[in-house]
Amino acid sequence: MASSFYVFDSVIKNGIVVTASDEVRCDIGIKDGLVKVLAHDLPISPRTVVIDAEGGYVTLYLLTNILTFHRHVHIAQSGSGKHLGARSADDWTSATRSAIAGGTTSVIAFAVQSRGTSMNAAVDEYHQLAEGAAMCDYSFHIIVTDPTEEQMKVELPKLVKRGITSAKIYMTYPVLKLSDGQVLDMLCSARRTGVTTMIHCENSDMIDWMSKSLVERGMTEPWHHGTSRPNIVEAEATNRAIALAELMDAPMLIVHVSDPSAMRTIRKAQTRLLPIYAETCPHYLLLSGDKMRAPGFEGAKCVCAPPLRDNPEDKDKIWEGLRNGTFTVYSSDHAPTNYFDERGKQLGMIHNPKNNPQGNFRTIPNGLPGVETRTPLLWSEGVLKRKISRQRFVELNSLNAAKLYGMYPRKGTIQPGSDADLVIWRPESARKPYTISNEKLHHNADYTPFEDMVLADWPRYTILRGKIAYDGQTNAVTLAAGEGKFIARGMSSLSGPRDQWLSAWRPDEECSAVEK
Repeated sequence: MASSFYVFDSVIKNGIVVTASDEVRCDIGIKDGLVKVLAHDLPISPRTVVIDAEGGYVTLYLLTNILTFHRHVHIAQSGSGKHLGARSADDWTSATRSAIAGGTTSVIAFAVQSRGTSMNAAVDEYHQLAEGAAMCDYSFHIIVTDPTEEQMKVELPKLVKRGITSAKIYMTYPVLKLSDGQVLDMLCSARRTGVTTMIHCENSDMIDWMSKSLVERGMTEPWHHGTSRPNIVEAEATNRAIALAELMDAPMLIVHVSDPSAMRTIRKAQTRLLPIYAETCPHYLLLSGDKMRAPGFEGAKCVCAPPLRDNPEDKDKIWEGLRNGTFTVYSSDHAPTNYFDERGKQLGMIHNPKNNPQGNFRTIPNGLPGVETRTPLLWSEGVLKRKISRQRFVELNSLNAAKLYGMYPRKGTIQPGSDADLVIWRPESARKPYTISNEKLHHNADYTPFEDMVLADWPRYTILRGKIAYDGQTNAVTLAAGEGKFIARGMSSLSGPRDQWLSAWRPDEECSAVEK
């Protein structure tokens, strides 16, 4: 037997291993942080640590998350917040500690390029913040705000060589948004370098026009954040983004989709075999716009973009998209600012020209905390309530993200040679109701939008490279700051350019697709 060649560092016994295609009852032998063997009755040496899954499910270990970190000058993605000096509630240690406690073993954070500066310099800054502080494995997306010729032709290839192979762009927020022409510049360069382009789809002019009109009328309560961003704002921008991607024959990931009409447009593009991918988040599956109508200023806690939707049927449609494969990945979009902080959500009360006692939605920093609750919510509300299968859960949490972001097969699968990052869930007989409360969570945010939600399960163990990183029995993260490793990523292994064109135009060498 192959296992006889190994003295395992640890063995997981009595578990049901779940992959995107199968599930099987077997042991997992781990050596030097890697999965070595999946088999029955693996040998145990005196030096082997035995982890008893007690009949529970063992899910694919990469639970990749899109996670936002910012220093005080690179705060949450809200354009309204940046110039007001908003700050993140989390640093690298607190946020990755929270990720581990929720069953997430790898995160990809956003490094923000300020206009007029180098993308590589932005990544350097975020490396300095993360090194020695991260508890789980990590990488970076680059947020591109200034796609000049120098940045696209010189800087972007350098980033790829450093293992940064994904970029995010915006169609809204004054300090972040790109014009349609700049989006095409980015897609051209991404096509040439093999970079995965992520895009935030909201029509900036619609939002600005609506917001100004609402302010003039004194309609600035938190829920009018949603009034200023009706579904059509996201639907129009999504359609336009797909048109730009098709024109350039470039893959694109449309992030944090909340609108069913936008989702249908994505589905139609996928049916035409365009390399269009989609992401959604737990708050669009489980929360509604009425959360922004909480008494007083409390609704500010749930201001995010795109906003929470009022129509309860919208959530049902997003669940449909999870089931039918429209959504490729599922992420938290963790972008926390504290509620009780003059540089957090309280900016909506401080910068409040109309003196509305319920605040000014235009100056509330956008974003919600959610890295720790992301995975348990999908497991409990999705798998255990039979809205999605265990195999679909693995695809959304693990396999697809690993392939899309160039980490497969190091991440995203349980097979010999892959990182031994695993989450063990309790068997049905051992489950007890778990009530989410902020005091149990491991982030630095002073609230969770999922307060008092009752789940059927929470991770029993999170395992990072073969080592128990979180013990659900004690709710303790057992890692030290700095144990997380940077992941240099390759190219996406999902479908790419098709070499199909809409006119006589063809790319020159500047836009020619990279060989994978």
